[in-house]
Amino acid sequence: MTFVRVGDVPHHVVVEGSGPVCVLSAGLAMSWFDWDPVVPLLAPHRTVVRFDRPGHGLSGPATVPPSAAGEAHRIAGVLDALGLDGPATVVGHSIAGFHAEAFARLHPARTASVVLLDSSVEEHARVPAAPAVRTAAARALATALSAAGVPAALGPLTRRAVVRLSRTGGGDPAPAALVRRCYATSRVLQGGLLENTHYRAVAAELLGLRERYALPDVPVTVLAANAAGERWLERQHALAQLLGARFETVAPAGHLVMLDRPEAVARAVLEGPAAASGGRAVRTTWPQPFA
Repeated sequence: MTFVRVGDVPHHVVVEGSGPVCVLSAGLAMSWFDWDPVVPLLAPHRTVVRFDRPGHGLSGPATVPPSAAGEAHRIAGVLDALGLDGPATVVGHSIAGFHAEAFARLHPARTASVVLLDSSVEEHARVPAAPAVRTAAARALATALSAAGVPAALGPLTRRAVVRLSRTGGGDPAPAALVRRCYATSRVLQGGLLENTHYRAVAAELLGLRERYALPDVPVTVLAANAAGERWLERQHALAQLLGARFETVAPAGHLVMLDRPEAVARAVLEGPAAASGGRAVRTTWPQPFA
């Protein structure tokens, strides 16, 4: 566990294992420890980098609103600070799927492969009006809720409830002390509110990046959880077709695939290059764990 400074913000980073680099970036309001079940499967084969975005986990508070390009450059900045300049596999969960794809488009020479893990999908996003007003409103709401003691009273309970609802395999396995250390803070509340407030702006920016920057010729896997239903799987498959990616359905799994099916996530990372589909989206289902 260490801290590196990127863009004047201290970022909490955990590096484990050896071999080619793999970056794990979690979804909105999630933390580094949400990858705990995946890391032991990857660390014998990869140098696994987990980091908390500003206002997440143990990283410092966000100083600027998130953007697709900004988050792509953040991944590069974290790797630079760690002295890891070789091509990396980037795994983006949920909203971090936007960041992982943006990284591949903006830093193609540093991208070995991409895994989009139940990634957010917005086919027709537009930038909302008055972004500065939205940022100020999110900060004001976070300040008011923090002054009322909401993070300490409800933050850990809300985290537990969200994780339980986002899984098919049980409750929240994270240690109570870590959950309270992160989710009882105004810092994490504000970080989550800022990312949520600018979600559509980031999605719209990614659509623009797709028009201006080609995806590098590297293996891409779209890994989708089955629990959200057929319409969600159709959208995920369409994303795979758009990106020329391999498409995988994981069943049974909720949105937090890394907790429900860590072995499927590890398999997508480790077998991705060998299983490249030649620019064609392929339907595959992984119903069984490793033998």
